Amino acid sequence: MAAVEFAMVAPAFFLFLFGIIETGVIFFAQSALTNATNDAARMVRTGQLKGDITASQLTDAVCGEMTGLMSLQTCQANLKVDLRVYGGFGGASYPDVLNPDGSLNTNNMAVNTSTACSVVLFRTFYPWTIMTPLMAPLMSNMPSDQYLMTAAAAFRNEPYPDQQHVSNALC
Repeated sequence: MAAVEFAMVAPAFFLFLFGIIETGVIFFAQSALTNATNDAARMVRTGQLKGDITASQLTDAVCGEMTGLMSLQTCQANLKVDLRVYGGFGGASYPDVLNPDGSLNTNNMAVNTSTACSVVLFRTFYPWTIMTPLMAPLMSNMPSDQYLMTAAAAFRNEPYPDQQHVSNALC
């Protein structure tokens, strides 16, 4: 009798259990992406990454902080970055990077040249593949059973020395 009762309850129990695990992994990965994005943004803000920054440099900076969840190669292959530079916070705008079907539109992503005292918007996008096939239709927000994780940081660069600003100058 207990086996029959377990057979009736087991599918719902395991679906619920795997849903909790999958959600926890996604929350942890999202937190790691946000932290890594903030760390890379600090490198830009303080002038450790300045001038003609490449997408590869930004990707390496973010992926270097996301250890434990995925390999460095997997992160570098899937992470997309967008760094926009503006004259002030009031004029800042950004293009939509999602296609109507929910996939990423990498054509709307760019990495602009960053200088001292610039206002910068740094965004990262990582399509996380959902591991549990039964949970994919319930949790995915992209095609191909993926969940798009995003993080962003908006800031004004510090007045580090460059061609336009001398050391210790105010913005």
